Amino acid sequence: MRSLAPPPLPCRAPWWARSGHLQTILGNYLPGELPAHPSEPFRILLSDGDQLAGRHYPGEKGVLTLVFHGLGGDDQAHYVRRTVALARRLGHHVWTINHRGCGEGRGLAKKPYHSGSGDDLGAAFAAARERHPDLRQLAVAYSLSANALLLNLGGGLPMAAARPDAAIAVNPPVDLGACSHTIHQGLSRLYELRFIKRCRNAIQQRLEDGLIPDIYRTWPLMSLREFDDAYTTKAGGFLHADDYYARCSARHHLAKITVPTVILMAKDDPFIPWRHAVDSSPSDQVHLHIEPHGGHMGYLSRDLPGHRWLPYAIEHYAQQLLSRPS
Repeated sequence: MRSLAPPPLPCRAPWWARSGHLQTILGNYLPGELPAHPSEPFRILLSDGDQLAGRHYPGEKGVLTLVFHGLGGDDQAHYVRRTVALARRLGHHVWTINHRGCGEGRGLAKKPYHSGSGDDLGAAFAAARERHPDLRQLAVAYSLSANALLLNLGGGLPMAAARPDAAIAVNPPVDLGACSHTIHQGLSRLYELRFIKRCRNAIQQRLEDGLIPDIYRTWPLMSLREFDDAYTTKAGGFLHADDYYARCSARHHLAKITVPTVILMAKDDPFIPWRHAVDSSPSDQVHLHIEPHGGHMGYLSRDLPGHRWLPYAIEHYAQQLLSRPS
């Protein structure tokens, strides 16, 4: 695998965030002031007629950082805004992209987004090449989007898609079947129910906007696997959940990645097993960084002001990836 220097400071958990659950929950709710940056909205027309909505934050240097959110989120999620802040601090232009129907993209998409939406990411990369041909592209993707990004980079899509110049994938669910099983166990069920609530709200919005027929039967206490069987597979063109998981799990394609990439995971992630990324034998273009603590996109540290280790690590790896010749 690609060998990059790790961040000088590892993620040493504070005493009050020792477990993966505390890292995940407190990482989501720990207050912190996020600066505002000027931006302009834009849209990307997809080949099937749906559209993606995003925002461009102008920069000064020759780099465009494209940021993709996780399941049930949008481009105003706290982790996206922190990524915007660090990228702007580096002088980068930034694109934040809403998945289909999310955030400012409500009403612009009939079809769903899912963990295999690497072609939608490819459409964003292609649009960025067209609109900003002189800028190097760095993709930063979180959770669901991180798997979609790795699927794109590893050539795991039905058709070829545009790719960035470098990539950082944070907490990717590279084995979707294993993740759907893990999130249904113990305390992780709380995260599952939260995702289900958000996903059902997204369906309701599409119904209210007259974009889809009322044919999908979901309920509040269902599992993610049941939701994928009831909605994702039917609306997304898969046979069933197992077909979706088999076709869209990035672990089958990590060995084929040719773009310089960092995968960042935590051993105590409550619902994404890290060993599947290791066992997939990533290519020599992939640097796999696994922290003992961090939970799911929490990464709270006792050594940094504000306790936020994740932006610190992303900035570190962004500078390393971009310091190499294009």
